Parts: sequence; structure tokens; C-alpha cells
Amino acid sequence: MTAETAAADWEERVTAAWAGFDDHPQDRAADFRAVIDGLVAELPADSPVGPFEQACAWDSTGHSDKAVPLYREALARGLDGYRGRRAKIQLSSSLRNLGQAEEGVKLLTPELDGPSDELDDAVRATLALCLASLGREREGLSLVLGALAPHLPRYQRSMANYARLLVAPEK
Repeated sequence: MTAETAAADWEERVTAAWAGFDDHPQDRAADFRAVIDGLVAELPADSPVGPFEQACAWDSTGHSDKAVPLYREALARGLDGYRGRRAKIQLSSSLRNLGQAEEGVKLLTPELDGPSDELDDAVRATLALCLASLGREREGLSLVLGALAPHLPRYQRSMANYARLLVAPEK
């Protein structure tokens, strides 16, 4: 098996594990995390993907406190691209859950100006939650309306303008 084939096989198996996540009720969360740990054990020791997948497993089973250091480790090891962006979104959400929303805002704000992809709305939604946790609801609502506007069948321009006006300086 080539390295490329092995990597593709691993990706398929981790995708299948996540597809079966709902088959593990909360009282069997440790079983699900063990599945992910087994897959991570197959990766090189310095892989940034390993701690990311483990962080996701802890986070998805209700343990933001255990997920945060693993997200940080994955990013410190150079996790980038799509998974890197997911890590920033999920880390920010976990930080918010732990009362550290300001750090989540600092982590996600640069993502607003980064390359666009299907995670743009998730960036804005998570950033909006962090802002709301900090008492900055108008900024958060502006982000959410701005993200929603392009998906509306009508009123896109109006909603985009309303979003902008929520945070525009008063004249």
C-alpha cells in the first residue's frame, strides 16, 4: 500500500468513525473517544491531525476543557488548511464555553479576512456567539445578518445594509 493510499484509507476510516458518532450515546462517549484514539495511534507522533481529531472527540462528547489544549497543540504543530480553520472555529467555541470568549474573538477575527470557503458562515456564527458573551451583541448580530443575507431568496441587499448599519458609527 502506498503512503497516499494509506492516507486515503485512514481518512475514510476517520470519516466513518465520525459518521457513526450518534451511535455512541453519552454514556458510551469514552467508547467513541477510544475509536478516535485508535485511529490517531496510526499517525506519525508529530502529526497535527492527531490532536485535532482527539480534540474534536473530547469536544463532541461535552469536554471543552479537555479539547482546548489539544486544539492548541494541533495548531502549534502546524495544522492548516480546512482542518486548521475548523480547529480555530472549534477552539473559539470551546474557549467561549469556558468563559474565555475574548480569546475566541482574537482567534477568529483574522479569519474574516482570510480565504473564503464553506466555513465562512461558521466563522461568523461562532464569532457572533463570542461577541455576545462579551456583551457585544450588536456586533454579533451584524455578523450573523451579514452571513445570512446571501442565503435569502429576497431582501439580500436590505439585510446586508442593516447588518452594516448595526455597527456603523453614528453620525
